[in-house]
Amino acid sequence: MDTELRSLGDIDFAGDDRVVPFQVGALDIRGRAVQLGPLLDGILGRHDYPVAVARLLAEMITLTVLLGTSLKFEGKLIVQTKGDGPVELVVADFTAPGDVRAYARFDEERLAEAEAAGRTSPTELLGTGILAFTIDQGEYMQRYQGIVEMKGESLHEMAETYFRQSEQIPTILKLAVAELLTRDEDGQSRHHWRSGGLVVQFLPDAPERMRGADLPGGDAPEGAEDHNPDDDDFWSEAKALVGTVKADELSDPEVGAERLLYRLFHEHGVRVYPAHDVADNCSCSREKLADVLSGFSAEEITDSVQDGHISVVCEFCSTTYLFEPDELKA
Repeated sequence: MDTELRSLGDIDFAGDDRVVPFQVGALDIRGRAVQLGPLLDGILGRHDYPVAVARLLAEMITLTVLLGTSLKFEGKLIVQTKGDGPVELVVADFTAPGDVRAYARFDEERLAEAEAAGRTSPTELLGTGILAFTIDQGEYMQRYQGIVEMKGESLHEMAETYFRQSEQIPTILKLAVAELLTRDEDGQSRHHWRSGGLVVQFLPDAPERMRGADLPGGDAPEGAEDHNPDDDDFWSEAKALVGTVKADELSDPEVGAERLLYRLFHEHGVRVYPAHDVADNCSCSREKLADVLSGFSAEEITDSVQDGHISVVCEFCSTTYLFEPDELKA
């Protein structure tokens, strides 16, 4: 440990809720690492989700943060699942440069049945459906959406399928979620959520080294070279190194992103860049909701009135907004 600390030198460690970009030039890989703490407590705490749902949403938040911090423009990344399982919808969106919000929708009765039967893996909770990635660059730009079928035992395997099929970038993802119980100065027990994540991508300077074959091997012209990025020695070594990461290392605050990266890649030299802050910030507002409600007809407004006013609750942050019928009709 002393040798490790000396090698890390005077690095200002990122800590929680900050994404650390990195590059290993010797292996032609780039990526980002993150550990989330207070951000998760803020989002999950206000919804009081069942544990199985909270863990799934925490993974989705971690995945979205890792991918969203790669945006090079002022825009939004939305990642969501939609399936026929007990957890019908899991969605997280990242608004550049670092605002995060998320929520999940589930069927309480079906979830209780699944938990009683011990069917709480991501695939059992989500069922059959899709994983969608949406990039929104603003009002005057066309949205981009990539959709893949939910295949795999975990969210990170489903996301890797997306990168393999849609982006065609060799990608490894690691996600881990942990629950911590601590005691405050008064001896009261406190529950905390933590997560950690790592994304590694093979991005060599020579593009032909990462490009998959244009044709399946059986259809290629005779004598044509069929290059598979997985056969590249650098990428094979990178995958082997990342494969040694344990779940508790990803989320352990005593390890941290920089120390984890050093453990994995110190023999090749790993360069870390300034960390990106991420925060639990919802983009909802009274003005935005008023704009939506202003499109309602007078009859729809009347039908929406309860106890003399219209109440709207943001699904992401649970904030309640009250509107008087007269202000909307005006």
